[in-house]
Amino acid sequence: MTIRHVAELAGVSIATVSRVVNGHADVSSQTRETVQRVIAEHGYPAGPRSRAGRTGQIGVMVPLIHPGCFAEILAGAVEALYEHDLQAVLGPTRHSRAREVSVLERLAGGAADGAIIVLPEESGQEFAALAGRGFPFVIVDPRTEMAEGIPVVAAAHSSGATQATRHLLELGHRRIAVIGGPRGWVATEERMRGHHAALAGAGVLPDPALVRYSDFRIEGGREAAARLLARPDPPTAIFAFNDGMAAGALQAAAARGLRVPADISVVGFDDTVEASITAPALTTVRQPLAELGRTAVSLLLRQMQNRRLEPLRIELATRLVIRDSTASPGRAPKPGPDRH
Repeated sequence: MTIRHVAELAGVSIATVSRVVNGHADVSSQTRETVQRVIAEHGYPAGPRSRAGRTGQIGVMVPLIHPGCFAEILAGAVEALYEHDLQAVLGPTRHSRAREVSVLERLAGGAADGAIIVLPEESGQEFAALAGRGFPFVIVDPRTEMAEGIPVVAAAHSSGATQATRHLLELGHRRIAVIGGPRGWVATEERMRGHHAALAGAGVLPDPALVRYSDFRIEGGREAAARLLARPDPPTAIFAFNDGMAAGALQAAAARGLRVPADISVVGFDDTVEASITAPALTTVRQPLAELGRTAVSLLLRQMQNRRLEPLRIELATRLVIRDSTASPGRAPKPGPDRH
């Protein structure tokens, strides 16, 4: 039973339920009685703000608000918190470890009841120490491997990469270049593992000359793709490990006078809003970004309510979305709607 359910059953707004739960006087007696009756009948607990020692605030730490992947995770988390009458305290860290440590110390010191931390800079050992202090938190999309027992929500990176590479192989591509993210990041390593699994399934040996590592940014993808396309034996397809770098690959192809997908196919990863508005529309792997945020809130609330956490690591499914940026080598498809 969430605050949204109570509002629907009582026929009032979520804000009205919040005012009743928190004892505000600006609610009519009839409305207050209706809301309280629904709460009594369905067991909705008083919000965290009414419990001793609680602030009703949850820290949500993200490296940046933009690009779209972080914004969508944030939107899912904030909506879920709102449904539970909790407020989000936003803390952009800008990939600064010092800034992240400072913000997290303030949150754990009493400024918030818990935290959701997206792509953190700190190590698994440091988070294990934080968990030992009793401060509830959940990691979303960890940059490095987390220690056992740390609650983590992530996407199925390897499965998504396998789907993307298999799609290119089925189209007839054999010289498939890869633009990965930073070396050592969980997302990079797992996506590379999925890519290699698909190659192995088709009996294709990976070619190290067709691999470049970059920074998950458009400019980095453009530079990496330019180097790949300048080779004397260039690839027929490029699999970029996020949509930003895939957009950069599209730019690099255009700069060389190459047509996508007639001359080169391009695949991304994430399915942010930009993927559907590039020209051509980008074939990509869809991560359930907003659901990552919502699931993190669910895990966090279980901790705050002292309920057992099983499992501590949740992996959400990914799937390939086929659009117009991929085709058989040397043959472009007719434009059409998304093909799944």
